[in-house]
Amino acid sequence: MISPKFMIRAYLILSLCLFSALISAKPVPVIFDTDIGSDIDDVFALSLILKSPELDLKLITTVSGDTHYRAKVAAKFLQVSKRTDIPVAPGRPAQATAEFLHPWINDFSTTTYPGDIKKDGIAEIISLLKAAENPVTIIVAGPMTNIAEVLQRVPELAAKMRLVGMHGSIYKGYDDNPVAEYNVQSDVAAFQYVLHANVADISIAPLDACRDMLIDGAQYQALKNSHDPQLSALFDIYPIWAERVTWDKADYLNARSSVLFDTVAVYLALPDHAWLPTESVSLMVTNDGFTQPAENGVEVNAALRWGNLPAFKTWFTQRMLKH
Repeated sequence: MISPKFMIRAYLILSLCLFSALISAKPVPVIFDTDIGSDIDDVFALSLILKSPELDLKLITTVSGDTHYRAKVAAKFLQVSKRTDIPVAPGRPAQATAEFLHPWINDFSTTTYPGDIKKDGIAEIISLLKAAENPVTIIVAGPMTNIAEVLQRVPELAAKMRLVGMHGSIYKGYDDNPVAEYNVQSDVAAFQYVLHANVADISIAPLDACRDMLIDGAQYQALKNSHDPQLSALFDIYPIWAERVTWDKADYLNARSSVLFDTVAVYLALPDHAWLPTESVSLMVTNDGFTQPAENGVEVNAALRWGNLPAFKTWFTQRMLKH
């Protein structure tokens, strides 16, 4: 018969081993490529990255439209978060679109910003990937424009990329019918190029799952009433965004959040995302931006359905409330 003293000792040893494994696990190096400054979910996603010790944010690059404007939004949020150690770099610019947060950055000056705003996001991604011994996780919360540009300049860097993106609408869209999802449709050629580039790994959080990610009830009120600097900034931004957003009537902000699509991609980038399992899908992208299952497509890991959405929302709320 095993003595109680032996069982206690064995339990303590096992606990110490598990604790040692947890503290010795190295954070995952991450690049955040984002069209921050349009939908507010990108700011929530950046906050979630900063609050996740499993992730080591090395670089923020901006994509879509006026990427210098977007770099300023990212830089101001880093300043609020006291994380100006993270460099920011604008990616390839295009015609300006959906720039909703200009009032929030009116008082922001790049000349007095204590952090580093680089000139060329594409060059910064290339430099970081070349220096990395292992594949780097790139969380893409926007079109694949910058990633395609990197691969066109240096194709062999595909082996250094582990892509995790908020992209696509495979079986469901905003309702039960698939749509040409914005991040894909905005630069279809870029997404097609990246899809066929043989990157080390590609995972996506399509609308099938991320359309359901909003926070309400007591969880939302806890976030809304928090004095955490990042959350205070987010809820300062919310009314600015709500007055200008063109695809939503955001008259619900006293009761719930908007849909926080990009936070789902951040969760998918964590080493453990048990509440959001992925499955292999053979995918093709039509020229009008639909992401469709196809027998001769490219295999991607797709998060199509939640394992436990309430548990994720509880985890998300607790994680965001961390100082």
